[in-house]
Amino acid sequence: MIFDKVKKFLVNLDSPDVDTPPVFSSGDTVTGKVYLELLADAKVGSVKLHAGGYAKVHWTESRSAGSSTAYTQNYSDEVEYINHKETLLHTDNGTPIVLPAGRHAFPFTFQLPGTLVTSFEGKHGNVRYWVKAKLHRPWSTVKKTKREFTVIEPIDINTPDLLSPQAGSKEKVAHAWYCNLGPVSITAKIDRKGYTPGEVIPIFAEIDNCTTRSVVPKAAIIQSQTFIARGTMKQKKCIVATLTGDSVSAGKRETWHGRALKIPPLGPSIIQCRIIRVEYSLKVQCSHFVWRVLLCIFGTNI
Repeated sequence: MIFDKVKKFLVNLDSPDVDTPPVFSSGDTVTGKVYLELLADAKVGSVKLHAGGYAKVHWTESRSAGSSTAYTQNYSDEVEYINHKETLLHTDNGTPIVLPAGRHAFPFTFQLPGTLVTSFEGKHGNVRYWVKAKLHRPWSTVKKTKREFTVIEPIDINTPDLLSPQAGSKEKVAHAWYCNLGPVSITAKIDRKGYTPGEVIPIFAEIDNCTTRSVVPKAAIIQSQTFIARGTMKQKKCIVATLTGDSVSAGKRETWHGRALKIPPLGPSIIQCRIIRVEYSLKVQCSHFVWRVLLCIFGTNI
């Protein structure tokens, strides 16, 4: 068979560190090579390159339309960020080129658009970037190869909004069944909204427990994934970091003097995509009484 002559066909992206896959941002220049290794001389019509980047969402919902009728509704949408095509090898008159046995390299370079969003994999959607190459040969199916790459769009946390302190307070009367147990209140603050992964958030809080039972204060970082299609939203939330304080006895008060909550490795917030949003918030709670009092946006300190 004709494809027995092709030993290797792959895409390689240049990286400053050979041991680390390359990571790009908006406006960066992407360079690399398409490698073709032949076991024998072979006729080649063309080698084509296609770089793509898309945000896509999809989910289904089952709805009941009466006692015996049900139907499934599909929701999907996509946003195109990159659609670059070029031909790396071709002939002017359409006559195939005979390439000798051995290794051949076809270099390429292209610039990323000025507005991209961070690569992302979620429950109902994703943001993916890739480079594909196609080998066209006479009387044969097209041979394809693909290499994905990562885009990280940093958020500048040195803006006035993200550097401003955040504070909040909440009071609620606790109940057990129909019994009034008394009020419990939380006052909390942090020094700013913008943080980077690996940093520590010092939480200053005061928990005033005027109930007749002990309460346990906790803090958590919540990631919210929002997927949007056809005017409908689908949301998924998960806890990415937690902190548990000491139990506060009935009638007592507890103070956090900068209790540290470390941020794990996280991707930046995605706030500029029409169909996918990734946001983070800081939640403070006591036992099963919950208040979301502070908002934190995480990015890369640039």
